Amino acid sequence: MSTPHEQIDTPPVIRTAVCKEDAFGAASAGTAIPGQHPGNPATIPTCEELQQALIRRHTGTVQHRLSKARVAVAGLGGLGSNIAVSLARIGVGHLHLIDFDRVDITNLNRQQYFIHQIGMEKTEALKDILLAINPYLTIQTDCVRVTEKNVPALFRDDTYICEAFDVPENKAMLAETVLEHFPDKYLIAASGMAGYGDSNRIRTRKISSHFYLCGDETSEVREGQGLMAPRVALCAAHQANLVVELILRQTGTKRRQS
Repeated sequence: MSTPHEQIDTPPVIRTAVCKEDAFGAASAGTAIPGQHPGNPATIPTCEELQQALIRRHTGTVQHRLSKARVAVAGLGGLGSNIAVSLARIGVGHLHLIDFDRVDITNLNRQQYFIHQIGMEKTEALKDILLAINPYLTIQTDCVRVTEKNVPALFRDDTYICEAFDVPENKAMLAETVLEHFPDKYLIAASGMAGYGDSNRIRTRKISSHFYLCGDETSEVREGQGLMAPRVALCAAHQANLVVELILRQTGTKRRQS
């Protein structure tokens, strides 16, 4: 993709195996597809090896449920990019990335992008990052601006929707439209994560049966209290953690006490 910024060399394209699952969720190697992966291709684990590593960490039942889940992330900035990375690492198998914007130098203080990705569409830049973490994910991208009109078609196939917009009006629009058209889908929104400190003020609150809100619900961007990586990531972690809880709760998996 051409951009106004000079791009550094990207890793060579290699071929990797698609992960298929049998009726019991066991992974097996399938047809090869192209993907970009840094380093020595010989060191990249197979789909089965990666799946087994996740199973050892999470147990088979949990990992099977996560692998089958479909999660949309609307807005790929500080919240959305962190949410997506967390879900990719834990092995959520189907991610839907939605944003109309491109990576800008001002994003790098809190978002998951790299300096060589400046100028790229956020959907493609984040997809590259996620596939470098787990090349066997299913990732759908839509480089569009979310509006009231396209919400019904855009989120039709997603079970869990993470709202990760910057503008309050856009947050309200998505919440109202999703709740109107998809009352049975889970919506995880965010409000209040600016500045620093007061980590324990970031909370997860249930608004209604399928609507949750993460954040302190009060902090706003102002002089000396901008959007900073630690607190934004903390709120994003609340959202990602809730997605996992909802996935496992819906499938009857009990939380394991530490």
